[in-house]
Amino acid sequence: MQSRRDAKAAKRLMRKLLKGQGRSPRVMITDKLRSYGAAKQEIMPGVEHRSHKGLNNRAENSHQPIRRRERIMKRFKSKRHLQLFVSIHDPIANLFHIPRHDIPSSHHRELRKAAMNLWAKIARA
Repeated sequence: MQSRRDAKAAKRLMRKLLKGQGRSPRVMITDKLRSYGAAKQEIMPGVEHRSHKGLNNRAENSHQPIRRRERIMKRFKSKRHLQLFVSIHDPIANLFHIPRHDIPSSHHRELRKAAMNLWAKIARA
């Protein structure tokens, strides 16, 4: 975090981010800090700017399956090691992941018991 969050600092940030992209984006999504809009007008005048509180919020998407796999990936040093783990982990995780939003606890217990029985058969084989 810099001491000043003004248009000059926002311009510096945008230049740094654009340098690695190779081309300007179609849409720019930021939080409601006004200096981003001022910097965008000078650096990227033709780009659409959406300034909204929740559009860029990763926390809202943190429980989606892809995000769960991303969290798992952070621990691995190579793609090969990750792929080996995920190829084993995902089928087993899917077996035990029972959505809980709309079923009574007795039914959830039955599904859990069936999953454990299936896992016991797989583990024995």
